[in-house]
Amino acid sequence: MNSQPSYPIGNHGQPWGAVEIADWRSRQVKRRSYAADVLHALEPLRERFDVAEYGVLDYAGEHYPLVAVRSRDWRDELPLMLVTGGVHGYETSGVHGALQFLRDHAQEYAGRADLLVVPCVSPWAYERIHRWNPDAIDPNRNFREGSSSGEAAALVRLLAPLHGRVLMHIDLHETTDSDESEFRPALAARDGKDFEPGEIPDGFYLVDDTENPQPAFQQAVIEAVAKVTHIAPADARGEIIGSPQVAPGVIEYALKALGLCAGITGARYTTTTEVYPDSPRATPQQCNDAQVAAVCAAIDYALAHR
Repeated sequence: MNSQPSYPIGNHGQPWGAVEIADWRSRQVKRRSYAADVLHALEPLRERFDVAEYGVLDYAGEHYPLVAVRSRDWRDELPLMLVTGGVHGYETSGVHGALQFLRDHAQEYAGRADLLVVPCVSPWAYERIHRWNPDAIDPNRNFREGSSSGEAAALVRLLAPLHGRVLMHIDLHETTDSDESEFRPALAARDGKDFEPGEIPDGFYLVDDTENPQPAFQQAVIEAVAKVTHIAPADARGEIIGSPQVAPGVIEYALKALGLCAGITGARYTTTTEVYPDSPRATPQQCNDAQVAAVCAAIDYALAHR
């Protein structure tokens, strides 16, 4: 029997319907500004990069332009590197790490690689510091054709013409204490299931692709991040977040089969970062720096092993 307190929405054992989703949505409060934090931060970058909308989300009268940043010296013969952040809006360093990379490091790759950076895939969720979109859908299980997530569908459309061209895709995420206190309990309630508590790893880790493992690539990223923040150890079962550790700080998921963002393009090199911002051993700036270190290491490895 599950001893956890019941979630405040819905009835135990019954999946949510429209009434419960509307109740959940009414409780989500805007706590920060996508326009101020992301769109405004992108304005100075227009001098060096092509910044363009790839779609617009309209939720109950709220309009969110979806923005991608491309290398200005884009050349089809160059290797293409894709960086995505903010698939889960509450995972702050994914968004700010992508912006910091653009500001401080992206220009270093001019003429060596085409860069495509989408710093905030889920702006509604970013403003509400949540995992889901307003329909209580997790975009990061829905990156496929005909997606029910507007955020995922827009990104799939953006990337469809580039399928087969992307050499490296790094998707920037966090694992937080709120995964256990809010998001996984909400998921269990939404789906009419019991919530089974898990264990949050203390530190940074990566998710490789079960169908296309690239251990040397993952190791290069781990080594770079270890200079910035600590790497998560496996638990007593040899697992990280319920999956077997395959190398220090690395687990594997079937990215495409699960509809995860890093599985969209079929890139040779893919990884999902997971920073732990609630650690007493890490500051918010360290988390941003860890994301940047991961991006740079991923690009550098891909360029060296084309």
